Amino acid sequence: MKTWKGLCLFMLLILVMRGEGQLMENFYSSSCPNVEAIVRQAVATKLSQTAITVPSTLRLFFHDCFVEGCDASVLISSPNNDAEKDAPDNLSLAGDGFDTVIKAKQAVEAQCPGVVSCADILTIAARDVVVLAGGFPFAVELGRRDGLVSRASRVTGKLPEPNFDLNSLNTMFAKHNLSQLDMIALSGAHTVGFSHCNRFANRIYSFSPSSPVDPTLDPNYAQQLRQSCPQNVDPSIAINMDPVTPQTFDNTYFQNLVGGKGMFTSDQVLFTDPASQPTVNDLASNPSVFNGAFMTAMRKLGRVDVKTGRQGEIRLDCTRFNS
Repeated sequence: MKTWKGLCLFMLLILVMRGEGQLMENFYSSSCPNVEAIVRQAVATKLSQTAITVPSTLRLFFHDCFVEGCDASVLISSPNNDAEKDAPDNLSLAGDGFDTVIKAKQAVEAQCPGVVSCADILTIAARDVVVLAGGFPFAVELGRRDGLVSRASRVTGKLPEPNFDLNSLNTMFAKHNLSQLDMIALSGAHTVGFSHCNRFANRIYSFSPSSPVDPTLDPNYAQQLRQSCPQNVDPSIAINMDPVTPQTFDNTYFQNLVGGKGMFTSDQVLFTDPASQPTVNDLASNPSVFNGAFMTAMRKLGRVDVKTGRQGEIRLDCTRFNS
């Protein structure tokens, strides 16, 4: 027994010496105790300048975690335009999300140089935009390090598409240890999101030979989308995914699904598929249930393939590797 205890203590000591370990809420309590307040102020300042800060920062966090893990690889800029952010699936990421993290990083560096990773700052900022938009506050786990790989070629097939069915969504999210409930809750972020017309035009113009408009769409909503997105429209036009409360983080997204007002096929299928419909009904009628499910899902998302200990680095500039 003594030998076993001694071995366990030895292994624990080795892990500590290597700097390896799990994420924790108070990771910077000694090295940068005010980091969350610093980031919050930077995010609030950015939000006062443009409301796009909310969906763009939240979407940036999701895209980052689903490709290389939550390691800020999506923030890297490349002179050859071959970094992760340059992939076709990431070209629609709004610049305000990047700017939010960069400004927050600069503010943190001014007080705690070389201590806090860009990955952690993105995680904090994603939480803060939710809260500032009216969402429920929750604690975030910290201790990530920034990744050393950012390639456009590695993005293909790693992000959900707007035409996904329930099985495709569940399969992709399960690869990251996220359940169907997590997936549905995270989809609720579309309550503050926006999209370009070409991402859903097929649902309002060319759904099928017998029905050009997707029959799962509410007819009035489909007409609104047609008015906002006429055929051959400028592809840069952006449409709110929540037509009711587009700048408030709430459960209206799920109420919209019940009413046939999901913009993407991957949105509306959450209600039309019997396997997920009860969850949508629950989240639509209970704001507190949505808040709890979203908080849990965000914390789980933030653990996806993180780098800790001596893995990766602490970038001094979020847009480039240290060396």
